[in-house]
Amino acid sequence: MLNLNLKYVDEYFDSEGKLINYKLKYPDDFNFAYDVVDEIAKAEPHRKAMVWCNPKGEEHIFTYGDLKYFSDKTANMLRGKGIKKGDFVMVILKRHYQFWFTILALHKLGAVIIPATFLLTAHDVIYRANASGAKAVICSGEGDVAAHIDEALPECPAIETRIMVNGTRDGWDDFMTAMEAADSTFERVPTKIDEPMILYFSSGTTGNPKMALHNYTYALGHMTTAKYWQNVEPDGLHFTIADTGWGKAVWGKLYGQMMMESCVFTYDMDKFIPKEILSLVQKYKITSLCCPPTMFRFLLQEDVVAYDLSSLKYCTIAGEALNPDVFNKWYELTGVKLMEGFGQTETTVMIANIIGSQPKPGSMGKPMPHYDIDIIDEDGKSVATGITGEVVIRTDKRKPEGLFVCYYRDENRTK
Repeated sequence: MLNLNLKYVDEYFDSEGKLINYKLKYPDDFNFAYDVVDEIAKAEPHRKAMVWCNPKGEEHIFTYGDLKYFSDKTANMLRGKGIKKGDFVMVILKRHYQFWFTILALHKLGAVIIPATFLLTAHDVIYRANASGAKAVICSGEGDVAAHIDEALPECPAIETRIMVNGTRDGWDDFMTAMEAADSTFERVPTKIDEPMILYFSSGTTGNPKMALHNYTYALGHMTTAKYWQNVEPDGLHFTIADTGWGKAVWGKLYGQMMMESCVFTYDMDKFIPKEILSLVQKYKITSLCCPPTMFRFLLQEDVVAYDLSSLKYCTIAGEALNPDVFNKWYELTGVKLMEGFGQTETTVMIANIIGSQPKPGSMGKPMPHYDIDIIDEDGKSVATGITGEVVIRTDKRKPEGLFVCYYRDENRTK
């Protein structure tokens, strides 16, 4: 392995070996697709990058060489359909392996990916397409989402291209046919670290979702997610249960894990079935697992000890508060503690129980060293220990890589 992550970080540990600070270092043209995935592919093309399967029994194992090859072909295919640097592309691909080809290809092109959930209605599509100015849609043929896009199309004048995965539909190009016909040689497109890379629609409590825009430092910011929180190992198999329409997918299925030269596991399911997940951990010898506490609660309703989970060395949770009963029961049955973490669509992991720490049930941990975290009152003043306040990231003393750039096209909300 290359220990590629060490190229981009200076780490500082205390006398007990616990991380106390770190500083990212990177060139101004860093691009995750070229500088991480393709670099690994050049050095170790046969290193496993993703194990993919679905309930139908299909299975694919992709190496880093495969990801470079298919992302290059996908980039050429998309360029041939008019997608270029700076274009916004909505991607609704569930857990299909083509998502990985697509996101890497868009990074290589310098285009901006908008991951979206397959639960969108026509109304949702209209808002998202027009708010972002999306030029193209790459969508699963499964379910009703493509029909909703077609219904929305008359009110989405910017959309010029529609590409479908796993299905056929009038007016849509077939992803695999077009990709396979494309050239596999792709020359690097110049990009800058501060240019836009990925945009998420972040649902608020009121009004329309906000557009959280990240630049190319976002991928680097997720090194902490995988290395210090999820404890992803270079020769391990990490499983984050998340649909690619949500930010949590790139937290656990792409950036940090591949910076650690690890392999991710993806189960292209429509429905969460606890016994299937336990069987997959056993069959594929998954080493680290991340999912919300609710999923762990459902897993515990199965006969956990009937499955061989001895490969599982580390578990992390996020998305909601952890019930101590779930923590204690999972630890009793598996010997693995649940390491809680907290973050938002606008950030990488902000607060967590990192490796080497002892998790306290009911606590989401301590601030990650790359963020200056504070808890403030309504007047913006730091509160005393034991007083409830609002978690904030201060930006006056350091640049926190992983924090979003802005709410796109919304200067007031950004301020």
